Amino acid sequence: MEASFSKVRKLLFLAFLTLLLTACGRENLTALDPKGYGAEQSMKLILLTTIVMTFVFLVVITALIIVIIRFRKKKGDPVITPVQVEGSKSLEALWTIIPIILVVIMAVPTVVATFQLADTSDQDEHINIDITGHQYWWHYEYVDEGFTTSQDLYIPVNQKVYINLITKDVLHSFWVPSISGKLDVNPENVNTMFIEAYEEGVYFGKCAELCGPSHSLMDFKVVVVSEEEYEQWVKDMKNFDADALDLDPIAQEGRSLFEEKGCIGCHAIDGRNYSPGNTPMGPDLTQFADRSRFAGYLQPTEENLKNWLRDPEKLKPGNKMTGTYGELSEEEIDKIARFLLELRPSEVTAGSKE
Repeated sequence: MEASFSKVRKLLFLAFLTLLLTACGRENLTALDPKGYGAEQSMKLILLTTIVMTFVFLVVITALIIVIIRFRKKKGDPVITPVQVEGSKSLEALWTIIPIILVVIMAVPTVVATFQLADTSDQDEHINIDITGHQYWWHYEYVDEGFTTSQDLYIPVNQKVYINLITKDVLHSFWVPSISGKLDVNPENVNTMFIEAYEEGVYFGKCAELCGPSHSLMDFKVVVVSEEEYEQWVKDMKNFDADALDLDPIAQEGRSLFEEKGCIGCHAIDGRNYSPGNTPMGPDLTQFADRSRFAGYLQPTEENLKNWLRDPEKLKPGNKMTGTYGELSEEEIDKIARFLLELRPSEVTAGSKE
């Protein structure tokens, strides 16, 4: 008896813990609180399938309970053999037709939504962004605006934005749960989808395809701003000139070291070391200090940046930066970090929208 009571307590605790954990998470990293067209369509399909499955569950459970209560053999009842109904055409037709109807109820809206989300007939009338996946970061080319950036994707609110996805290495998958569905990113062909956000804010994105040891750290942000802020951000990005920055002596030496040590060979800044269609080997650093995170998950603080420059492999295993540059002294690390933290092209930032 005591052992049974102990098991019940454990089951109740597990049920409570499961319920509690369902409330954990980030509101800008969930498909259950849609803030964009794609996520809204996904939520409708989730609700539809949940209703259908709940209906089936209730019907089956109700039938089971009725059978258990009504036809339960009681003490003293004679032993009887139920009427055998195998081969009944009516029953066979019934439990074949009903599942087909339920599948059609779920399949038709799903197919319609899939074709709507894949429709690119008005692509030329909207913003187009070419997105390239790398291990383990994302590169963005704003096609019509004529500049590039990485990691933080800026888009205007309540506007369709078409994204054209391809990868430079292994398979990836682009997913922003709160505002869009997910789309595979392949090396052989460009896959296109549109995203449309209903509310301003910063939304977390994920790579949804296992792509290596740091797959879980291949995070990015979609920064949704007003139309006016977006126009200002585009203007700031196009006009930014790192050479014109008023730097203190340490940051000035850091800029020189950035070039002397070969960092500029992999990381573009304000369009240098970049040509359309030829993405840099490492993330674009034009707006490095404006980002909410770098390396996918690290706060852009001076200490985090220094630790990254000392040993990127420790912080993000399998990254392509490890072993591509010579050893840096602590003084050189301080100077380069100081320079990178001065790269702030615009007042429209992820921090201002969080």
